[in-house]
Amino acid sequence: MAESSIESRDSLRCAQLNGLRRLFSEILPSNRFYSKKLRDAGVAANVESIEDFSNRYPVTTKQELVQDQREFQPYGSNLTFPLDRYNRCHQTSGTTGTPLRWLDTPESWRWMLGNWKEVFRAADVESRDRVFFPFSFGPFIGFWLAFEAASEIGCLCLPGGGLSTVSRLHAILDHNVTVFCCTPTYAVRLAEVADAEKIDLRKCGLKTMIVAGEPGGSIPSIRSRLEALWPNVRIFDHHGMTEVGPVTYECPAKPGVLHVIESAFIAEVVDPDSLKPVPLGKTGELILTTLGRTGSPLIRYRTGDLVRALIPRAHDGGSESRCACGRFELALEGGILGRVDNMMIVRGVNIYPSAVEEIIRSMPEIVEYQVQVKTDYSLTEMRVLIEPASECVDVTGVAASLEKRLLKAFSLRIPVADVPLGTLPRFELKAKRWIHV
Repeated sequence: MAESSIESRDSLRCAQLNGLRRLFSEILPSNRFYSKKLRDAGVAANVESIEDFSNRYPVTTKQELVQDQREFQPYGSNLTFPLDRYNRCHQTSGTTGTPLRWLDTPESWRWMLGNWKEVFRAADVESRDRVFFPFSFGPFIGFWLAFEAASEIGCLCLPGGGLSTVSRLHAILDHNVTVFCCTPTYAVRLAEVADAEKIDLRKCGLKTMIVAGEPGGSIPSIRSRLEALWPNVRIFDHHGMTEVGPVTYECPAKPGVLHVIESAFIAEVVDPDSLKPVPLGKTGELILTTLGRTGSPLIRYRTGDLVRALIPRAHDGGSESRCACGRFELALEGGILGRVDNMMIVRGVNIYPSAVEEIIRSMPEIVEYQVQVKTDYSLTEMRVLIEPASECVDVTGVAASLEKRLLKAFSLRIPVADVPLGTLPRFELKAKRWIHV
């Protein structure tokens, strides 16, 4: 794996500042959304430093963008150019609220393709690879970007939309697929179906599974589960959003750590309540500024993703902030830990879905689960339904064991009940396991 071309943290910050100044010069005053936002905040486009930018410039929220698109239908006013300059339209999944429509110019699209190629390079994807995409190409941006970026690298790209899970498994074998892109949830589902169909995954030529779309690829228990289900396959995590494109890639030397593509983004980690920077190693909300998506930029965007950031440290004991993989880019320990808006308060205890999933996925006897949340008279309660594996001989014991683990983790008794195998829904894209009843 080639090391990053970035020579130091100082050179990176200098490049970011130049990129930010260039972004402002390109989007102002033609971008109505940010012209008004910066004017109302009393800040000008002449940024003195990255620290000055982080301290004085206002954040952007999804709620602002949703309201802007309602007021200026259908695409909002966060457009730097006339409408005829744009040739791509995508939208967010809507899993955390009202979907957003997002337009891109050819130039902005090229910038995002370059970021996706960084992800592929870090995953050691080469032109001789055969990459399978097991999803229908709907309005979500990641599908289109990943496919086109892999095609430009020279890979044989195989679309799998409209196929059953069984057909996709056979396609992996028939085409000798070497790279597979999916959510962690669907990777588990594929292995489950392979077992039912007596398909030996050890005989496939798959070498890398690139997972994204939900936390999991960097969570130790889920990663271990995937590695056990897919023998000899490297699990490679990354993440992105429709609003900003691909953001991170897994550290080639440290599984479970994601590097931010800081040549393309200014990344900050702040306290979700105060919006003040949190110390390195502490959990906070990721804020991103897109330096190259000029047609529809985002400045200090609150992603809602919870992360724990570290500056890479020299693996040889030196003072330079270089990761063991040779990179200087910000490292997110544990990847995306959860979302600010997904936290539940149950009898006074803060509970994040990713923390619950890590506990459940550490138990191989459980193949699927669902969390049911109920609120009566302002009191929130939850219970967990589990599907035990077909070979599980002590279902009652598994449920009791999970209850004990949840009690130990949260000091909270959470009821666990088992349901027959095949009862709970399966997912190809982002899983929706937390439901309100």
